[in-house]
This record gives sequence, C-alpha cells and structure tokens, in this order.
Amino acid sequence: MMKDPLNVLLVDDEEAFLSVLTRRLTKRELRIFNALSGEEALRVLDRNNIDVVVLDVKMPGMSGIETLKRIQKMKRSVEVIMLTGHADIDVAMLGMSLGAFDYLLKPADIDELMFKIYDAHNNRVTV
Repeated sequence: MMKDPLNVLLVDDEEAFLSVLTRRLTKRELRIFNALSGEEALRVLDRNNIDVVVLDVKMPGMSGIETLKRIQKMKRSVEVIMLTGHADIDVAMLGMSLGAFDYLLKPADIDELMFKIYDAHNNRVTV
C-alpha cells in the first residue's frame, strides 16, 4: 500500500536553484511546496500540512534564522533542515542550537538531502 508522499517546503531566494531542486525531489515522490522568502514560507506553512522544511540560511529580508524562530513558534511539529553555503556554517550551527533538525551544505547532494528529509520526518513522527 502506498503511503501519502511527504509534504516538503523548500525555502530559497534563488529561483533557479529552487526549480531544479523541486524537479529532482518531485521525481522522488515528494510533494513540494516553494517559497522565495521567509515571509512567504510562513504563509505556505500556515495554509498547508508541511512535514519538513528545507530552509536557506541566507536570504534577503527575513533571514533563515529569523524564519526558523517563527516556524518554531507556529508549528513545533515541523522539522527544519538548514541549507547553507560554506561561509555560513556558524549560522547553520546556530540554527541547530535553536531547534533545526540538521543542516546541509549547498549544493546539496540529492541523495543526502532525501536521507535527511526522511530522517527528519521519522524524528518528527517519534517525538
């Protein structure tokens, strides 16, 4: 029996990156939602049943850390994976200290990202 696909929210201000990642994850039978900003991510989260958020650390406007803090207040049950460039590892570590499930360096290996998404989801289910 097929389970429902996981609902994953991708948050990144780079549209090209977002569209490639969306295509690749959709092929792996995830239901993908997109947001180009922290503010948009909060709106999507408010209207949909999201299992896991993949959140870029560095975005104009609301930062990834601020977005993470707001997500934590809104929906404690959602796991967040931080996506970061090499220069922002400290910020990703801060995100984990604030409750993010894990972080990945960009460009993320698709199989590693899939593993972390399912790992985060399983953690969410058992908590």
